[in-house]
Amino acid sequence: MKQRWAPWLLLLLIVALWQAICSAFHVSEFIFPSPARIAEQIVEFRGEILKHAWRTFWVTLLGFGLSIVVGVLLGFLIGSSRLAYSAVYPLMTAFNALPKAAFVPILVVWLGIGAGPAVLTAFLISFFPIMVNIATGLATLEPELEDVLRVLGARRWDVLVKVGLPRSMPYFFGSLKVAITLAFVGTTVSEMTASNEGIGYLLVSAGSAMQMGLAFAGLVTVGAMAMLMYELFSRIEQRLTGWAHRSSHGT
Repeated sequence: MKQRWAPWLLLLLIVALWQAICSAFHVSEFIFPSPARIAEQIVEFRGEILKHAWRTFWVTLLGFGLSIVVGVLLGFLIGSSRLAYSAVYPLMTAFNALPKAAFVPILVVWLGIGAGPAVLTAFLISFFPIMVNIATGLATLEPELEDVLRVLGARRWDVLVKVGLPRSMPYFFGSLKVAITLAFVGTTVSEMTASNEGIGYLLVSAGSAMQMGLAFAGLVTVGAMAMLMYELFSRIEQRLTGWAHRSSHGT
């Protein structure tokens, strides 16, 4: 119960401190809106926010789904072969270091303004953690365990599929929780540059109109969507990979 309520209590404390600072120092809403003002803007513009949030949500899920497919396939390739690990992993690391916002203008030239650049930006920024964790789970399979399985007649493919992949599941679900938050970042960044819909577009529009409460409301909406998806994957992880985690009963 303590672990379940701890994040909400911390969030409540932060919001209360935020509101107290804004009220005590009379901070202008054009500079730093209070939580109360943000809540007012969420209620006032709820229809507009929901419309843009839905666009950001489904675009993010498309890019995220693509990142799962590509990340798992590349991770399996890299983790199952030492040669592929040595050849591909450094290149993927270098690619991941590139700022993904720099790809948005290129994607606009290729695909035009719309959902395409946002989907690909979400994919580009989120597939790397999935790939790395799958590859790590497979590449760190204990040599002794693999030798025992080989003696028992298991082929390399059997070891990877029946032992390596199940062993990689905790890594996989851990990467999903990181990747989904990055996917929302990628979508929002792309929408700020190359879209006329979505939370990113709402942030730019609200900022140019000096409606800082609405801009913060958009940020709160993105954060809420990311938290919900994170919690969803946490619940799935607990059900499917509970065997990999030490029980906390009695503590």
